[in-house]
Amino acid sequence: MEHWDEIVTDDRLRLDDAEAHLEDLSSDAYLFDRYHVVSTGGTTGRRGVFVYDWDGWATCWWTVARFEIRARRRDAALAGAPAVGATVLSHSARHIGSSMFQTFATGETEWHRFPVTLPMAEIVAGLNAVQPTLLVGYASSLHPLVHEAEAGRLRISPRRIQTPGEPLLPEIRTALAATWDAAVVNVWGATEFGVAAGCGESGGVHLSEDAAIIELVDVDWRPVPTGVRSDKIFVTNLHNHALPVIRYEITDELTALDRPCPCGSTFPLVGDPNGRLDDCFHYGGVPVHPHVFRSALGNCRPLVEYQVCQTPRGAAIAVRATGPFDGRGLETEIAAGLARLGIPQPEVTVTAVDHIERQYSGKLKRFVPLAPPGPGR
Repeated sequence: MEHWDEIVTDDRLRLDDAEAHLEDLSSDAYLFDRYHVVSTGGTTGRRGVFVYDWDGWATCWWTVARFEIRARRRDAALAGAPAVGATVLSHSARHIGSSMFQTFATGETEWHRFPVTLPMAEIVAGLNAVQPTLLVGYASSLHPLVHEAEAGRLRISPRRIQTPGEPLLPEIRTALAATWDAAVVNVWGATEFGVAAGCGESGGVHLSEDAAIIELVDVDWRPVPTGVRSDKIFVTNLHNHALPVIRYEITDELTALDRPCPCGSTFPLVGDPNGRLDDCFHYGGVPVHPHVFRSALGNCRPLVEYQVCQTPRGAAIAVRATGPFDGRGLETEIAAGLARLGIPQPEVTVTAVDHIERQYSGKLKRFVPLAPPGPGR
C-alpha cells in the first residue's frame, strides 16, 4: 500500500482516488469507466485496496464460473434443472465476492442476493421463494441454514453449493452435503489475485495455474513437498495487469495433493484450506494451532457459529447455538488441550450469545489473537 501509486500501470490511478471511489460506492461501479476497485482487511491489520481492469476482472470471474458451466455440461440432471442461483454473502460492493455478483448479473443463471446481515427468518423466506439450484455463501452463513432445514423452516433442494471467502471446515462440508445431498464446491482465493475453485467431484480446490502462479512454502520461505502443509504461499498474479503482484506473500496453509481428480481436470489439486498461519495463537513461546479449539467446537452439533478470542492465559469463546450444549464440558476439553501443550493453568470460558459481530465484508473472524502491547507497555 505504501507504493501503490508506483505499482499501478495506469498513470491516472492514484490510491487517494481509489479510496474516494470506495467511500462513495453504494453499488457496483467503474472508476474511469474501466476499473473495479475492491478492498480487504488483510491479515496485517492494514486495509488493502486493489484494482482490476476489465480483462482482469472478467478473468477472475471465469476462474470459478468455468467450473460451474462445465458441471452443467457433464451432469444431465443439473443441466435440466432451473438455473437459479442465490448468494448469502456481503452486500457491499467494496468486497470482491459481492461486487462480482453485481457485475456479472446476466447470463443463463438467474441470481438472487441475500445479504448475510439480514435476519435469519428473512434469508430463509427469500430462499424458499426463489428455490435456488446453486447456493453460494460463506461457510459460516450456510452452516446455520442446515439447522433451519432440519427444523423444517428451510425447504430448498440445491444441487450445488459453493463456499467462498472463509475456510470450509470438514464438519461444515459434511453437514452441507448430508442435508441437501448436493455437490459441495469449495472456492478459495484472495482479493489480491482472484480465486481457485473445486469441481464438486472430489474434495479440495483446483489451482487456476493459467491465472496465477502459487508457490507453497514453509515459514522460512522454502518450498514444501507434496503432501506437506505449507505455512504460507507466494502468489504471482498473471491476469491483473492494472495492479500486478509478484511473489506476494499470503499466510494461507495449503497442502498439495498427489492424485488425479475424477473430474479429469489437470489443474493442480490442493486440500481444502482450513485457515491461515495467522490463526495460530502464541502464549509466550508456545504456539497453539486453531485445531485445538476446532476439534472440540466443531464436534458440538448445536453450535452454528463461534469466535475464539485469545486471553493472556487461555481463551474467551463466544458461541451461537440452536439448542442446549455442554459449555462446561467444552471448557474442560479445550483447557486440557492447552495444558497438554504446556500452558500453565489455562483459563477457558464458553459463553452463549445471540449474535457474533462480523467484519465489514460479512465474513466471520473465528480466531482473534491478543493485540500486541502498545508503546511503553
